[in-house]
Amino acid sequence: MSMLILKNVTAVQLYPANVAENVDIAIEGDEIRDVGPALSQRYPQARVKEMHGRLVMPGIVCSHNHFYSGLSRGIQANIAPCPDFISTLKNLWWRLDRALDEESLYYSGLICAMEAIRSGCTAVIDHHASPNYIAGSLSQLRNAFLKVGLRGMTCFETTDRNGGLKELQAGVEENIRFAQEIDAAREKGHEPWLVEAHIGAHAPFTVPDEGLAMLREALKATDRGLHIHAAEDRYDVSHSHHHYGKDLLARLAEFDLIDSKTLIAHGLYLSDDDIRLLNERDGFLVHNARSNMNNHVGYNHRLPEIRNLALGTDGIGSDMFEEMKFAFFKHRDAGGPLWPDSFAKALSNGNGLLSRNFHAKFGRLEPGYKADLTICDYAAPTPLIANNVAGHIAFGMGSGSVHSVMVNGVMVYEDRQFAFDCDPIYAEAKKVAARLWQRMDALN
Repeated sequence: MSMLILKNVTAVQLYPANVAENVDIAIEGDEIRDVGPALSQRYPQARVKEMHGRLVMPGIVCSHNHFYSGLSRGIQANIAPCPDFISTLKNLWWRLDRALDEESLYYSGLICAMEAIRSGCTAVIDHHASPNYIAGSLSQLRNAFLKVGLRGMTCFETTDRNGGLKELQAGVEENIRFAQEIDAAREKGHEPWLVEAHIGAHAPFTVPDEGLAMLREALKATDRGLHIHAAEDRYDVSHSHHHYGKDLLARLAEFDLIDSKTLIAHGLYLSDDDIRLLNERDGFLVHNARSNMNNHVGYNHRLPEIRNLALGTDGIGSDMFEEMKFAFFKHRDAGGPLWPDSFAKALSNGNGLLSRNFHAKFGRLEPGYKADLTICDYAAPTPLIANNVAGHIAFGMGSGSVHSVMVNGVMVYEDRQFAFDCDPIYAEAKKVAARLWQRMDALN
């Protein structure tokens, strides 16, 4: 197995915060083998790539996204007025996902994967919906991830919002089928292990108890974790209390759906007991600041109480430098007590989600960790040290600093270029998007 040495880097970790200048990183296969000075002398047979002091960080993870929304930017479909969050779902997003087909989903995945890497992401945790194209949809997304070289996870949003019990069954079956596909692919080992499976559900208010029981069986059958929205809007909470007489996460826990692999997106209106339950079971909450602002659903004032806090975009691109800034500035605007280092830790925590689901080590520049790296050009105008790394991101560095991205030991994006021609993909995506918008207008 050949070795690559990234020579003369500024090694930066967000958590635990650390900065080391003029070091080398030796990569063998898909893992970091060594970090230290003058490694080319220790490994004389290795290939050496001079990095000219660039910042090299453990890969950045977007911990909640919706790649199916990739062709919605500047949408020109006829969208009825949306005075509240539920009408936004019904008039826009639930019509968009119903209009998706095999072609539009693939191009959504391609465009989102390319833009994630260009923004510095090495991995994206996706949450998918396409009610008229369920069976096989997750495989199509995986194809897009593999084509671009992005690591990630995906799942299908199990829901009854369009077709009741039959739709619930189809969503659960797709989640199970995809998890089994991943297991089989790993056994064969013909392709890099870049994509993993969650078991997905939309939100508690569109999943009745019959659906939760199905999801429990899916978790047991696949040994995966649940990925679900919860308490994004007050309606989700009032629905649960009205129909079930229970807090949201307590209801999920009754079906054994909360554990250390669980990913709860949003959680703006979780109760004290919900937060205690999530923390005790070591689950994750993913905060999506820009999406919450865009949907006018309110602010999550409970972020300091969350044990495992990560950051996502909820479909607003994959620029996690931007997302961290918004998360911090919105928190300050809301009178919150946290400083940039807390949000840098939350950004880093996405690697914890990967570690638990890939059963591998992510998120540090140390031997034995996966060689998923974000490489940036950043001329710091002030000293860059462990104590102020988060401040440099909050007030300086951005996705425009991204120079190269390594995933699984492979430079999938180098010197701001992919190894394939992007122009034909964007040209075709425009045509596919126009057809998608027309199908949206044709829906009731």
